[in-house]
Amino acid sequence: MNTVLKNKAALRRGRLGLAGGVAALLLAGCLSSGDDATQSGADSRTNPSENAGLKYDVSITRTTFGVPHIRAKDYGSLGYGQGYAFAQDNLCVFLEDLLTIRGERSRFFGPDGTYTIEPNGSTANNVASDFFWKSIFAHEEAGADGVVRNAWQRTRDKTIPDFQNVVAGYADGVNRYIAELKAGEHEYAQADGSTKPAHAACANAQWLAPISTEDMYRRFVRLSILASSSVFVTEIGNAQPPGGLPSPTAQATDSLGGLSTAQQVALLKGAPNPLTAMQNKDHFGSNMYAFGKDATANGESLVYGNPHFPWRGTERLYLSHNILEMNGEKTMDIMGVGLYGVPAVLIGFNEHVAWSHTVSTAYRFTFYQLQINPSNPTQYMYDGEMVDMIQLPIEIEVKQADGSITKQQRTMYRSKFGPMLVLEASGVPVLGWNQLMAFTLRDANLENDRLINQFAKWNMAKSLEEFVGLHGSELGVPWVNTVASGPGKPAYYGDVTVVPHVTDEKVADCAAEPFNSVVGQLSAGLPVLDGSRAECEWGSDPDAPAPGIFGPGNLPTLQRNDYVTNCNDSYWLSNPKQPLTGFDRIIGDENAERTLRTRLCTLQAERRLAGADGRAGDKFTQENLKEIALSSEIYSATLARQAVVDNICQSPVLLSTGLMPVQTAGACAALAAWDGKANLDSKGAHLWREFWSRAIANPGGLPVGAPQLHLPLDNPTPVSLPTNFWTNGFSATNPVNTPNSLNVANPFTQAALADAILAVQAAGFAFDKPLGEIQRSGVHTSNIPVFGGTSPEGAFTIVSTQPSRLNAEGYKVTYGNSYIQAVTWDDSGMPQADAMLTYSMSTDPANPNFEDYTKAYSQKNWQRLPFTRSQIEAAKIGPALNLRLPRAANSAP
Repeated sequence: MNTVLKNKAALRRGRLGLAGGVAALLLAGCLSSGDDATQSGADSRTNPSENAGLKYDVSITRTTFGVPHIRAKDYGSLGYGQGYAFAQDNLCVFLEDLLTIRGERSRFFGPDGTYTIEPNGSTANNVASDFFWKSIFAHEEAGADGVVRNAWQRTRDKTIPDFQNVVAGYADGVNRYIAELKAGEHEYAQADGSTKPAHAACANAQWLAPISTEDMYRRFVRLSILASSSVFVTEIGNAQPPGGLPSPTAQATDSLGGLSTAQQVALLKGAPNPLTAMQNKDHFGSNMYAFGKDATANGESLVYGNPHFPWRGTERLYLSHNILEMNGEKTMDIMGVGLYGVPAVLIGFNEHVAWSHTVSTAYRFTFYQLQINPSNPTQYMYDGEMVDMIQLPIEIEVKQADGSITKQQRTMYRSKFGPMLVLEASGVPVLGWNQLMAFTLRDANLENDRLINQFAKWNMAKSLEEFVGLHGSELGVPWVNTVASGPGKPAYYGDVTVVPHVTDEKVADCAAEPFNSVVGQLSAGLPVLDGSRAECEWGSDPDAPAPGIFGPGNLPTLQRNDYVTNCNDSYWLSNPKQPLTGFDRIIGDENAERTLRTRLCTLQAERRLAGADGRAGDKFTQENLKEIALSSEIYSATLARQAVVDNICQSPVLLSTGLMPVQTAGACAALAAWDGKANLDSKGAHLWREFWSRAIANPGGLPVGAPQLHLPLDNPTPVSLPTNFWTNGFSATNPVNTPNSLNVANPFTQAALADAILAVQAAGFAFDKPLGEIQRSGVHTSNIPVFGGTSPEGAFTIVSTQPSRLNAEGYKVTYGNSYIQAVTWDDSGMPQADAMLTYSMSTDPANPNFEDYTKAYSQKNWQRLPFTRSQIEAAKIGPALNLRLPRAANSAP
C-alpha cells in the first residue's frame, strides 16, 4: 500500500487525541493506534469478559476504499466498533433519520419542510411525519388487554441477549464518536493540502446529540415497515374523523367522491399516490442469482447479489467485516452490507454461506373497510356491536420562524386492526373517512419482532442447511426474497417472508367492494377486506412463529443444482424449468407477464448455460458472471431496435403527439449505429431511453389533454388504429420470450419516437453523444460518469435518475445498482468475494472515502474483498484503531 493512501487514511479518521471533558472520562491509552491489528495488541488483549475493568475493547482496521474490519471478543465490543466506524462515515444522515422517527422534524426544521423515504417514495411534510411516527411508536389502550408494548419495545424484548449487547454497544460507539466530534476531534486532509472538519452538515447542529438504544430499535421497526405502513406517512399522519352528521341521502360510495370505479382507477393512475408509487420497480428493487454445481465451470457454488437501492438517505448500504472470537473460538466472521444503523450484515457471506435479497411482490398489509356509527365517526361496527376506536393524544413541538417553539396537538385514531388512514388522489377521497365508512390498515411487519434475530442468527450460520432452517423457523424477513448457497451446496430460493394470512378464499368471501376492485387495479393482489366481521380477520398457520401470517409451508421455496434467480417479479419463474405455483395471490402472481428486466435476468442464465452468449464454454465462472452483470444490455433494444430502424425510421417525418412534424434522419442514424447497451461509450442510449419510456407509458393512447390524432390528416373523424404494443402477446407457455415483435404500425409508438427526438434536441444533446458524457452521479461533487440503463427499458445494470426524463443537465443518478457481490469459495473453503459499493462508503463530502469507490465502479473495477488476516494486512490503508472504554466510565461520553 502506498504512503499517500496510508497518510490519507490516518487523517481521514481525524486527530486521535481527546480534548476537554471527553478525556476525563477515558483512561489514558484507551484510544490508541498501532501499525496493524495483530501487532497493536488487538488480538492478544485481555478479553473484556475476563477483565472487569473494560466494558468495550475492539479494533478497527480499514482496507481499500475505507472498508472497516471490526475485530472483538465479546458482543458488546463488536457493536461498539461497528457504531463508531459507521459514525465516522455517515453520522449526519443517520441522526436526521433518527430524529425523524422520534417525531422531531418540526422541532428542529419547522413545519414547512418535507422528508422523503427514498425506497418507497413517501414524501410527507414535517408535521404529518411527526404525528405519524409518534403515533406508530405510542402506547395504545387495547381494552381488556391493557397497555400494549409498542413496536420498538417488543422488538427489543424479543431480541436475543447477545444481540441486545451488540445493539447497546452500537449506540455507545456512535455516542463516543459524537462526543469526539463535539470536542473538535475530527477533520480530514484535502487534496490541496487544506483540512476540512468532519460532518460539517451536523457538527454544529442542535440535533447533534447522543442516541439511545430505543432509537436503534425504532430504526429496526422503521426498516421493517418500509413496504407497508411507512408508504402511507401522510395518509395516516393526517387522518382525522369528519365533523357533522351525514345527509339523509348519503351513500356508502360517498368515499369515492361520486365517481365510478373506472373513474377512480383513472384518477389514481393519473395522480401521484402511494398505490402507484408502490408499483415502481425502478425503485425498491434488485437482481440476484445463486448457481449450483451443475451451472459452474468448477462445480463450486456461486452467488450474485445486486440490490438497487438509493444513493442518498439511510437506505444506502454500509459495507463492513465483523469478526467475533470468544474463548478462542470464532463465533462470527461475516462480511457484507447492512442498511444504516443495523449492526448485522443483511446481504453478505462467510465461510459457509453467501446470500442476497430482492424486494418481494408479496403484500405486508391489508386495508379494512369499517362501517362507521353515523352519530359518532370514532366508533365502528364489529360483529354486530359498535366499538370505540383507540384514541392516541399526540403532541409535537414546532419551530417557528422566529426560532420559538410552540406545541401542536392531534388525536390519532386506531381501530383494532391498526391506524386509520385517508387516501386521496387529486383531492378526491378514494379511501376516505366519512360518517358512514372509514378505512384502516393492519401491518404484519408492525407485529414482526423477529427481524434482528433473523439476521443475527444468519450472520452466525455454519451451513446452508442451518441458514435455510432459520429462514423458516425465525420467519423474520420483512419484505425481501432470498437466494443463497454455500461451498458445494445447491442453489436456494425462498420468498419466506412476513405475509398476512389472507387466502384467496378469504378475499372472495370478505372483499369490500367497490374499493377492493379500485385498489386491485393499481396494486393487484392487495385486498380491501370487510372490517365488520370477525371471519374476515387474518388466519394463521400452525408452523408460523406468530399468529396472523403464513407459515413456511405455505410460502414458495426452491432448491436446484443449476440456478435460481429473482429480479423483482414474483416467485413464479425462479427457474423456468420448475415454475412455482399454487400460492395465494397476496404473495404474488403466477402465469403472468414478466418485466423485461426479469426476462433478461433469466435469459442471461439460459444463454450462458446453452453456450449461446458469445462467451467461451457453457458454464458460469466468477469472471464471466461479473462481465455479464455489468454488460449493460438493454433488452428492449434487443427486442425492438432493429424493427424501429427498419420500419418506423423509414418515414423521414413523424408526427409528435402534439402533431408537430419531426425529421427522423439524424436520430435514426444514431439508433442504427448504437450498440444496444448503456455503457459509458454507448452512443444513442439516451435517445432510446427517451423513446421507450414514452412508448410504454402510452402504448394505446395519447396523454390526457393531448390533441387527438386524425389519420389521414384531412380526415375529420378519428379512424380505428392498431393500438396493441406487441404483435405477439404474452404466452404462459413461453413466458421468458413473450411478448415480442414490436408493432411498428402503432401510431402511438411512432409518435413516441418523434417526441423522443424533440426531447433530446430540447436538452441540447447530440443523438450520438456517448452516455458517459450525459449520465453522471447525482450525489457526488465530482462529475463521475455512470453506466447502466433503467428497469422499464429492460436493463439488468440499473440506474434511476432524478428527474427521470432527460434535461439540459443530462441524467443525474440517485438510485440503482448499490452493493454488488459475486461470491464463490476456493479449494480450502475460503470465500472469494469480488464486490463494489457504487456510491462509496461515506456521505460526508470531506471524507476521502466519499466518492473513491464510485470512481472505481465507473470504470468497472471490481475489488476482491479482503477476508483472511493476511488479506486484510495486505490491503490495509492505515494502522488499526483500538477503542477501549472502562466499565466505570460513562458509555456515552
